[in-house]
This record gives sequence, C-alpha cells and structure tokens, in this order.
Amino acid sequence: MALTETQRKEIEAKARLYVAAERHPVFRKEVEDAMSADAWDDLFDRFYTQLAFGTAGMRGVIGGGTNRINPYMVRKVSQGLAEYLLANEGSPSVAIAFDSRHYSEEFAKQAALVLCANGIHVFLYDTLRPVPMLSFAVRHLHATAGIVVTASHNPSKYNGYKVYWSDGGQVTPPHDIEIAKLANAVAPSDIASIEEGDARRADLLKFIPKEVDEAYYRMVLGSLRRPALVEGSPITVAYTPLHGSGNVPVRHMLEQVGIRCCVVHEQEQPDGAFPTVQLPNPESPEAMRMVIALAKEVKADIVLGTDPDADRLGIAIPCNAGKTDYQLLTGNQIAALLCDYVLETWKELARGKEPVPSCYVQGAGSKTPLCVKSLVTTDLVKRIAQAGGAVCRDVLTGFKYIAEQIALSQNPDSDTFFLFGCEESYGYLTVPAVRDKDAVSSAMCAVEMMCWYASRGMTLSDRLNQIYDTYGYSTEVVFSRDYEGAEGKAKMESIMADFRRKRPGDLLVDREIKDIYDLKSGKCTEFPVADVVIIHFSSGEKLIVRPSGTEPKIKYYLFLTADPGGRAALEASLDGIVTTFKSAF
Repeated sequence: MALTETQRKEIEAKARLYVAAERHPVFRKEVEDAMSADAWDDLFDRFYTQLAFGTAGMRGVIGGGTNRINPYMVRKVSQGLAEYLLANEGSPSVAIAFDSRHYSEEFAKQAALVLCANGIHVFLYDTLRPVPMLSFAVRHLHATAGIVVTASHNPSKYNGYKVYWSDGGQVTPPHDIEIAKLANAVAPSDIASIEEGDARRADLLKFIPKEVDEAYYRMVLGSLRRPALVEGSPITVAYTPLHGSGNVPVRHMLEQVGIRCCVVHEQEQPDGAFPTVQLPNPESPEAMRMVIALAKEVKADIVLGTDPDADRLGIAIPCNAGKTDYQLLTGNQIAALLCDYVLETWKELARGKEPVPSCYVQGAGSKTPLCVKSLVTTDLVKRIAQAGGAVCRDVLTGFKYIAEQIALSQNPDSDTFFLFGCEESYGYLTVPAVRDKDAVSSAMCAVEMMCWYASRGMTLSDRLNQIYDTYGYSTEVVFSRDYEGAEGKAKMESIMADFRRKRPGDLLVDREIKDIYDLKSGKCTEFPVADVVIIHFSSGEKLIVRPSGTEPKIKYYLFLTADPGGRAALEASLDGIVTTFKSAF
C-alpha cells in the first residue's frame, strides 16, 4: 500500500523506538534490515498497531515490531502485568510455563526476569509443560498469577502469551482489561531488568519443583471413575503429541495404568517447526494422518492426538472390528460422548449417595451436576445434560468463562458441583483442579469411556448413535475467512457491522431470519458484551458469527438439528446447505 509522508514518519519513529528497545539481535536486525531496504509495506504491517489481549491473551507472528511477538513485546506486557500485580497484591508470585514453539523458552525467561526485577517471586518450569499443568501449578503453589508462552494449535510462525489468575483460569475482566491498559502504557524506559543470576541469588526466581508434577499426576489418576476397569486393560492406544508438550504427561499417565501406548515416532520430539504437519491441530485430518496410519498398523482401539500445548484433544475410533479404517470424531461429537459418559457414571456411582467415590468432590451426591459449554458448542450437550438432571450453562468463547462458572459452583451456598466443561474446538475438562482445557486428563477419561463401553460389547460409534436416537441428531460446521493486515482488520469490522444491521424478517442466505441477537449491543443479558452475532432462521438453522480473538479471521458456526427420525434426510441435504452458506460469505 502507498503510505503518505506523515504515515512514513510515524512508522519510522515507531521502528526506531523498537530498535532502541529490543535487546535480541535477531529481532532487532529484522527491523533494521527493513528500514535499510525502505520496505515500507513490511514496516507498516509490523508497526501500524500493537498486539492486544484477546480471548486467549496475546498472540501474533514471531518477528520484530510492535505488531509481532518478540522479547521486547513480552517484556513490555510483563512490565504491565507486574505493575498490576503490585498494585493489587501485597506479595505477588507468578508461575510460568512454555511449550515447544520457536523462542518459547526465551520468551518465558524474559517474562520471568521482568517480573523478578519488579520484586515479584517467579516459579519457572525448567522444560516445556502443557497448559493444564500450569493451571494446576498456579493453584497448587498458591501463586497470584500464571503465564504460558504458547500459540496453541496455530501455525509455526505464531507464538503467544497467556495470562492466568490465582484460580488457575485465564484472566477475565477486570484483570485482563486493566493489565492491557497498563501494558499499552509501558514505555521502553519503564521496563525493569535484572540478570538471571542476580534473580536466583535474591531467591526471586526458582524452578517449579517436581512435586508439582507428581501432584498433578496423582490428581488425574484419582479422577478415574472406574480405575479397576482401566488398570491393566489389554487395549492399545495410538497417540501423537504433534511435536508438543503432551508427549511426556500423556504417555506417563497411560504407563501408570498399564496401557500400551504406541507413539508416532516422527512426531514424538518437541519441534517448533512442526515439520510433519501444516497445522499442529488435532482437529485437522492432515495432522492426524500419521497417527491413524500407525493405528491401522498396531490395530489401536482408540487414537489420541494433542496440540503443542496439550490443551486440545483429538480422537479417532475404529470403523470396523478389523480396525482397518478409523473415523475422526468432531469436537462436538467428543463433547457429547464425554458429557454423556461422565453424567451417566455420576448417576450410577454417586447420585443420592454419601459419601461419594473419591473421584467426586464432597457433596456431589446431593448436589446438581454443572455442565458448561461455549455458546458455539453443539446444543446436543445441553439436551444430554438437562435430560440427565444436570444444569447446563452457555458462556462466551474462551475457556476462562468456563473457569468462572467452576469457581461459582464452589461457593459454599452453591447447589451445583462442576462435572464437565467443553468447547467445540476440541477443548474439554472433567476435573475441577484445572481451570483450562486439559487434553491429558481428558485423554484418560476418553480411554476409560472406551473401556467401559467395550466391557458392555459396544463401541463409541454405537454409543454416539444411541445418543442421536435418544436426544436428536445434531451436526455442526465451522468455517472461517481470513483477513490479514490493516486492511483486513477494517474489512472484518465492516462485515460484522453488516450483520448487525440485519433484522427479523430480513433474508440472509435466501432464508428468513427468525431472531437475531447482537451481543455487542448489551441487550442480551445472558452474556457479557461481546463481538458476536447469533442468527436463528425460520428454516431451523442457527448461525453464530464472531471474529477470532487470536487470529485475523471471522469464524462462522452453522448448527443443524433434526429429530431422531429426520437424521437421514438432513444428512442427505447437508452438503448442499453447507455449500450455500459457505458461498454466501
């Protein structure tokens, strides 16, 4: 794009400030080279804005500039976090973890040293750990906050910075808003610094002790509802960590219960380049291709895949008794199966009983189970929960909102207890000791679930069909449109504004709008204000539209439901419906 002289001067000033503030030679040189080459388009993209907190913290492309993630931006945000902690806590402490991505360990160390330079005690993992283990560690260590350096399932060019609060969940308002304000106001000269050796000698910087890992593993083992059924079960699990942090904990847990686990050798070791996949996301068939090939070879009973920070879990199941082919389950199908299993198990083992088995919280026998799902997750979960006597609450996208509901359920006067949380994007939680998606404990729950149905002569596919026959058939399609750069940001705002101008009775995708809810208007009291539009059509479809909180894209969630007898007709027309909706946006 052609920049005006004023724009060039503004961008050049920002670039020079960054070069002066960035200590890392690789990132500094990127910007210096762009300035020397008069690469104004590149410089504009690096500096026209700065990374902001979204639903999952700060996330961006690795590189030099304020619109990139780099040591300077990590230090800047960490200084803002430090100022917020010091203003609100008497003696704050922070636990920090990182995944296998490029520069994750470096970013984690930079965050730790800025916090230490502000007099804040930091507990830092000595090697990569999953998101759920950090969430658990924050609670176990009674830390004020936590940080995970990760970009979850995004492509290898990305990294990110998630902030957690003392409850182990990601920060929510007002914490995230205030941290962002302070971080945005930080000037380079405001950022405190200290050498690592000085921080350790002052007892400000410590490694997280192994005892925390052991406590997490004990918690996961203790969460098994039918441990005797799982321990020593003669099944085979095929697993891929997709070059990420799940490799050690998932395999350790399966080993603890004596289950054979076969791992994709080429995807076993941590590698931020993710060389065997285009996208390290277990919801991607391409990412799960190698583990499914392994499953066919070893005749696996269940296939598991975790993303780089091991908060998302993908599952595939055999299509036939010979295990010659496998079906990848969708995130919504996994959510429905897990919700159904943990609820039915509670009804059998704990409802109306006192005391309850140790896998449940005290009083779970007399309280109402609480299931929490994001509003873009299948409504089949709600139908299962309500039919089983549970309360099901919808929350905004972002597992931090599920964590909020867990905390509320633990109030002394609450008549509910947390049983299950889920997001359609392959995130599940079956344990209240963690306050974020947990692929490790969810993997163990999924293995237990498979063992249980196998003991009754059923497959997970059989049970899924029973669920559809009982509660109605649901299918969902998620698609997105990317909008990179400054022009893309403006385009996204324009598209969302167009949706907000729609009214009941208007036509959209050749269908009449029955109801439309704009969460940004503040009129929908069920949810906080959010950049989300929910559209119900007279023909029965539901469409939810929202910009991604972490990537430059708009996401579209299409929901289709049929009575048990209408499944075949819906499946027959599904491709045409989906094509129509996709071509409209």
